[in-house]
Amino acid sequence: MRIALKVDVDTLRGSRIGVPRLRDLFLEVGVGATFLFSVGPDHTGRAIRRVFRPGFVGKVRRTSIVGNYGIRTLLYGVLLPGPHIGRRAGEEMRRVRAAGFEVGLHAYDHCRWQDGVVRADAAWTRREFERALRAYDSVFGAPPSTVGAAGWQMNETAFALEEEYGLAYASDTRGRHPFYPRLTSRVSRCLQIPTTLPTLDELIGREGSDAEAAVDGLFDRTREESRDQVWTLHAELEGIRYRPLLRRLLLRWREAGVDLVGLGAFYRGLNRMRCPACGIRYGSIPGRSGFLALQDDSPEGARADGSVESPDFSAMTLGVK
Repeated sequence: MRIALKVDVDTLRGSRIGVPRLRDLFLEVGVGATFLFSVGPDHTGRAIRRVFRPGFVGKVRRTSIVGNYGIRTLLYGVLLPGPHIGRRAGEEMRRVRAAGFEVGLHAYDHCRWQDGVVRADAAWTRREFERALRAYDSVFGAPPSTVGAAGWQMNETAFALEEEYGLAYASDTRGRHPFYPRLTSRVSRCLQIPTTLPTLDELIGREGSDAEAAVDGLFDRTREESRDQVWTLHAELEGIRYRPLLRRLLLRWREAGVDLVGLGAFYRGLNRMRCPACGIRYGSIPGRSGFLALQDDSPEGARADGSVESPDFSAMTLGVK
């Protein structure tokens, strides 16, 4: 059994504090991981606009947003100018690659992509994607080997751009197994490796579960299902406040014989000829606010015309989809 560890890095705080701690922990335990970096301005404070999304208030109540992100981070882009993460934390990012871990792209402006891409047109999407590629190259001196979209938010142009820029695999969706996305007129050759397990912040506070119980439940789930998985963690959470619990979880997985790897190693170990083509639908995930890009491997999701289901924005507004 393999579990791919995918680290989303959203903020300057996560880049400068959480990332080095995760790097050292992974080296200590002896596991692989992929770090996906936000490389432009940190505008985390603008996320307050999500207050009207279904589930946002519930998530704030369950998890300590201030405790996890800090007051200063929550003011970036609102009362404080958003610092440029790639310029301020580039050295910490490069040290991750130097330590032998795979690095990739998360976003240019995490908040802007997460809040804007689903409704964006092709020109906006290309502009933001290419801006992110340039900023990433300025940090690492090379293009990314993989991409994982901020907030699991995508549109068809974004999927097509990943193929256009030669990415073999990406992790932008939630689902059950690797698949090739069906676009309007064809199937993309850029394999999707979706996140299959719930994130820690999606589990904490649900059904009375505290952080320790959430970690125990996550471990039990992987032992019961006994199949390859992809788990997303966040530098701002598991890299700082929940680092001791993460260490315990990693050690339990190692003792149980689980192979903990990065996305690249996970990809190379796949029989890609057996990965199906699937549609994309937009829906909710328990414990997370809003609507995400989800793998649709139902018969309806694998339609003969190869089309991708479009988001129903009226349903999103009403919270009834």
